[in-house]
Amino acid sequence: MVFDFHTHTFWSDGELSPMEQARRAVQRGYRVLGLTDHVGVGGVPELIKALKADREIIERYWPITVVVGVELTHVPAEAIPEAARFALDAGAEIVVLHGETPVEPVPEGSNHAAIISGLVDVIGHPGHITEEDVREAAARDIFLEITSRRGHSLTNGHVARLAQRYGAKMIVNSDTHSPSDLLTSDFQRSVALGAGIEPSLLPDVLQTWPEELLQRVLARREG
Repeated sequence: MVFDFHTHTFWSDGELSPMEQARRAVQRGYRVLGLTDHVGVGGVPELIKALKADREIIERYWPITVVVGVELTHVPAEAIPEAARFALDAGAEIVVLHGETPVEPVPEGSNHAAIISGLVDVIGHPGHITEEDVREAAARDIFLEITSRRGHSLTNGHVARLAQRYGAKMIVNSDTHSPSDLLTSDFQRSVALGAGIEPSLLPDVLQTWPEELLQRVLARREG
């Protein structure tokens, strides 16, 4: 059973339509699929509306929960709270930040701005996140992503080490752009172990904490 809160469709730079992405996810054993295309501010309401229209059909006929949200990507750090609030007001159920991965020129300070905003749920591929920000994420109940995405995954070990030291919650996401990126439960577990997560913590990382995040976003949907 796979929880994956971070994937991309052809509405940004992914290859698949939301419908096909969901179908392939069902075949991989997904319970939850997050559709979180790259955004700034422009076009967000239209994106959310389009994704929800497909979600209504998907959930009616297939055994999967689809979470509709955004990944704030290369937004100026100072504008992250504004962009996150705009997305939530437009109906986003989850807000992921495109974190400070070592393989892209993300503005310095993005991780910190997202964490202290209180409006971002997941720091995607946080890169060389600081100890201070990991402590803040733990205190504010913000999830840190362990990613299977090539390049972004280079700092998984750093993220997992600090998260375990300071008690921050982690989830394993795919950051899917292509069909082959979608996870299986066995590969998701392998990614977690490869990041250095203690085996005793796997039930939390793969089940308990994703379930907590799911309940948060479902409350937004119902509210």
